[in-house]
Amino acid sequence: MSAINERIEKILEENKVVLFMKGTPQFPQCGFSQRATLILKELGTDFHTVNVLEDDEIRNGIKEFGNWPTIPQLYVNKELIGGSDIMMEMFESGELAESLK
Repeated sequence: MSAINERIEKILEENKVVLFMKGTPQFPQCGFSQRATLILKELGTDFHTVNVLEDDEIRNGIKEFGNWPTIPQLYVNKELIGGSDIMMEMFESGELAESLK
């Protein structure tokens, strides 16, 4: 396993809910990342974020790790849920709240 995959695995093992995003929850650097953080906050979810703009290895590595080309990416219990569009669909259907319990 590559060093970057090991770093990502460690982050996912240490945190139940992880959002790989552009920026921070306080200062998101793209609309999709902002929407993702707002959804998680609306659900009252305790979540860990990783700002991919601060780390090119993570930024590129996470795309390969989950075989998902875009950011943000939400992981719950080490499983990729998806990006902000999927999060919004799951939020609206109630499915996201269920998977975060």
